[in-house]
Amino acid sequence: MPPQEALALARQRSLDLVEIAATAQPPVCRIMDFGKYQYQMEKKAREARKHQKNIVIKEVKFRPNTDDHDYEFKKNNVVRFLGEGDKVKATVQFRGREITHKEIGFQLINRLLQDVNEAALIEFRPRMEGNSLTAILAPKKASGTSRSQNDSSPQTQSHAQTQNS
Repeated sequence: MPPQEALALARQRSLDLVEIAATAQPPVCRIMDFGKYQYQMEKKAREARKHQKNIVIKEVKFRPNTDDHDYEFKKNNVVRFLGEGDKVKATVQFRGREITHKEIGFQLINRLLQDVNEAALIEFRPRMEGNSLTAILAPKKASGTSRSQNDSSPQTQSHAQTQNS
């Protein structure tokens, strides 16, 4: 249909002539109420945003000389955060000369990874970032992931052994 004829038809129906595919040969147009179309697309986008889940990362900080009671308290917080469906960033912060004993931090974070093994998947293995050692844990799915976690825990131990060497 020629463009002038399509435009006349759209005006006759009190609608708009909207170009759908300009690069097609010949160009593809559609007769529609463009304002209504924009409103519906905006409504779909709002609905999609409403149903998406925001990923929250909670951080739990340790020090190389964290005492047992403090460690247990923070470990319980990690388990609680994972149970709520949040990711957890476990950080061992080194200050001053503590950085010379990185192996203590690796032992602490590997102990945490083993203690929360049932509730967490290791998303990022422990690694040094400046003067801090970080690992990111994600909540474990309900079904089918227990095997993948069991396979990855020996890798965590071997990673700690290579770091201690």
